[in-house]
Amino acid sequence: MSTMTAPASIAQHPVPRDPEQPRDVLRHLGPNWFASVMGTGIVANAAATLPLQFPGLRTAATVVWACAALLLLVMAAAWTVHWIRHRDIALAHGNNPVMSQFYGAPPMALMTVGAGALLLGKDWIGTDAAVAVDWTLWLAGTVLGLLTAFAIPFRMITRHKAAPDAAFGGWLMPVVPPMVSAAMGALLIPHTPAGQPRLTMILACLAMFGISLFAALIVINMIFSRLVHQGMPAAGTIPTLWIVLGPLGQAVTAAGLLANAAPTALPAQYAHGLAVFAAVFGVVTWGFAMLWLALAAAVTIRTARTTGLPFNLTWWGFTFPVGTCVTGSSGLAVRIGADLFHWAAVALYVLLLIAWAVTAFRTARGALRGTLFLPPPATLAAVPTRGGRS
Repeated sequence: MSTMTAPASIAQHPVPRDPEQPRDVLRHLGPNWFASVMGTGIVANAAATLPLQFPGLRTAATVVWACAALLLLVMAAAWTVHWIRHRDIALAHGNNPVMSQFYGAPPMALMTVGAGALLLGKDWIGTDAAVAVDWTLWLAGTVLGLLTAFAIPFRMITRHKAAPDAAFGGWLMPVVPPMVSAAMGALLIPHTPAGQPRLTMILACLAMFGISLFAALIVINMIFSRLVHQGMPAAGTIPTLWIVLGPLGQAVTAAGLLANAAPTALPAQYAHGLAVFAAVFGVVTWGFAMLWLALAAAVTIRTARTTGLPFNLTWWGFTFPVGTCVTGSSGLAVRIGADLFHWAAVALYVLLLIAWAVTAFRTARGALRGTLFLPPPATLAAVPTRGGRS
């Protein structure tokens, strides 16, 4: 038998500390912590592509990127220690139907910081070093992301038995990394040797675009069906509704970046076709993203007013997904030249800054107080795996 927490269990509540581990803050460290790297990195990357630029913005964005890079190093070291010292808990995270979804966060964190190196970090470390850093983090993130995109759904099919109300935004986390690979890989296409290597690179990015797009559409359908048939989710999972914006905004971003890189990698007719696709697909997908943004915001406000919105690490869902909508809007603003997308990108970036500032402050406060390092509640609903396997 294995245990399965309802999505609400990812909200961490104040519970007594384990007296035998009073200072071991790494004991219950999960992959969801890497969402803080994603959320911080996208603040920098979105600023680099924002249509409205002003003195000091790039410097500030580069500082934020450096903070995200440092945070990535700290998280990678901490998670490594966690796996060494608490392997049993780390394995339990991988077997947990809720926490395992967040294994998509580490690869996306790697690629977000890598892209920032190329967009911003090159001002400090030079282009050659930035390209080397980006290639390293992109390759590592892509391999890990493809693994999670396969392994987590496979385990859901073969090992876990989901309840009718189990679908939540976190189910998107394992399948979004290939879309991030497609978008961030597009930035590396000009730095790939011409000929077959460059052709292979853009084709691989397009294939990963498809992997993530169709998988995300399936999951989004299940999330919407859950909301309609089961009603409002638990307050602790409300921020995960915003994760739906992630694959949508990242798809718009990826389509635009791949179209930008296509003339250097594909025959002219296919490059032109990608440019048209980026505009048409981008506008259509952007429209649905704005509808979901309105729905997610309305549900969030309603929950905050009625039952309250408890803080937990899912609040980082307010950041990275919104950031992808900023980069998608910025790309459309440049490609189409419409003021609509110009000002939408600016407005969304303001929203991103507010969400990031609040979430980062509350995360830092929770970390200093130690409440974010506590284990989840002990009241877990036991649900058998398929075939009774553990």
